[in-house]
Amino acid sequence: METVPPASIVPPAPGRRFGLAYVLFMGVAFAAGIVSALYLSAHRERTPDVVTVVERMRDVARLETLDVNVYKKVGYAPEPLPTGNVWADVFLWAKSKLAPTRGRAIVFGTVHVGLDLSHLDVAALAVHGGQVEVVLPPLLTHAEVRPAETEVIQSNLDTAETGQLLELARMAFEADARADAGLQARARASGERALRGLLLSLGFRDVHFVASLPGGAGTG
Repeated sequence: METVPPASIVPPAPGRRFGLAYVLFMGVAFAAGIVSALYLSAHRERTPDVVTVVERMRDVARLETLDVNVYKKVGYAPEPLPTGNVWADVFLWAKSKLAPTRGRAIVFGTVHVGLDLSHLDVAALAVHGGQVEVVLPPLLTHAEVRPAETEVIQSNLDTAETGQLLELARMAFEADARADAGLQARARASGERALRGLLLSLGFRDVHFVASLPGGAGTG
């Protein structure tokens, strides 16, 4: 019986090994390129154009970022105004001295500090791929009084004079809020957080709020 010699194991030539490795490397690189292209394409599709971004931001219009309940003790004691008529002026002087018009009360109100985005336009935004820069408008500070909660301490004011007293209190609330740097900073930070969340949901990776854009809009 004839014995068949075992087959010889011939190792692959060095050039063949390198050729196989090169093919595998190119295949992996090609697959990675396809994945990257698909990712970038999908990201570009998720990132809207500037006009669309502005429209979405305008949807929130007045973004009230901070509401603060306040109260203030105010007084009202108007001085008599000269009329040009001697006897009329005498009468007003006597009335102010003998039966003065005065009012004192504790007035309660609410201060709203927020961003008004209703007039925002494309000049306030700059988009660079997945990054967006935004110039925000100045904060708006508005106060309102709550007449039903007003506590009258002492008053003989008529309806019109009481209205003037409440308006003075409202103006004082606004002035105090505008002068409160801490309150203004908290309101802006709150507005930026809300807008950053909106812009990230639209597909942007980085959101930056800036004072101005090169050759473009700036804060007022």
